[in-house]
Parts: sequence; structure tokens; C-alpha cells
Amino acid sequence: MNRLLSGAAVVLAVMLTTTGCGFLAEMGTSKPYTRSGVGVNIHDVGPLEIRNVLIVANEDGTEGNLIAAIVNPTEDRQVLHVRVGEDSSAALDIPVPANSTVSFGEKDSLEDPPLIEGLGALPGAMVAVSFQVGDEEGVLRQIPVLDGCLPYLEGLEPDGRRTPGECS
Repeated sequence: MNRLLSGAAVVLAVMLTTTGCGFLAEMGTSKPYTRSGVGVNIHDVGPLEIRNVLIVANEDGTEGNLIAAIVNPTEDRQVLHVRVGEDSSAALDIPVPANSTVSFGEKDSLEDPPLIEGLGALPGAMVAVSFQVGDEEGVLRQIPVLDGCLPYLEGLEPDGRRTPGECS
């Protein structure tokens, strides 16, 4: 029995020394975006950071709500310009006050999420979205389009929400 336990301890020690550094290492922050859960984090939109961005669409993909947290760490008010689809006229301008975070999709304090009309993407797809601040060059990313069937997205669809029985 002691031999078995000591053998297991050796195997565990070898595993920790060969994989532990990678397991414990901090993830690099030099990437332009990372995925967090289902949404996408974007770190290179001028002075703003966009966290966990995704779109919750209606069943036919004609409209969707932009869900995200937009962080402005600067002393100045910023405006985030969002264009959905490479050839789409669907656009949003989102003001972000100085030293603040504007959050869309937090159920306890849900602000009206920005509605994207003319989305043209069914739930389950990815859609090209451009993010821009001021005169800086825009950043184009593929953003997931989901429906309100996931428990944490329930109630975040635009008008025409599904009933709980429709999600099974």
C-alpha cells in the first residue's frame, strides 16, 4: 500500500513540475482579444476596453441586443462607434462617461441594451463587428450571436422573446 501511495506521489510530482508552470502562469495580455465565457474581450479600441461582448438575437436574426461591459479609464468622455456586419448599415454610437463602465446585460441592474436593427445573423452564427473610438482606426472582430435560451441570457433578447418551453 505504501509503495502504491509513494508511486502515485511521484507521478503527481512529475505532472506538477512538467505542467504546473503552464497551469499557474498568468495569461498573456498582449493579445488583441481573448474569449471570456461566450463573449469576446477586446483590448485595443483606443482607450476603451470592451469586455464579454456578444449579441443576443431574436429567432429570425433580424434584431439583436448588444451585451457588453465598456470600460473607459480616461478622464474624458468617449463615444464607441459600433458597426455590425461588413456591408451593413446597422450602427450604434454608445457614449461612455469618463472613469466609468457602461454595462449592458447585467440582470440585476439591466440598462436597456443597444438594439441592432437589420442584424442579418441567426443565433449560433458569428458576425463581423467593427469598434471605433474617435478618429482612431476601427477594430474588426467576429462576435458570437446567441439566443436567450441559455439561463444567463434569458430575457435579453429583443422584442418577441421566446417562452421557456421554446428553448428545449
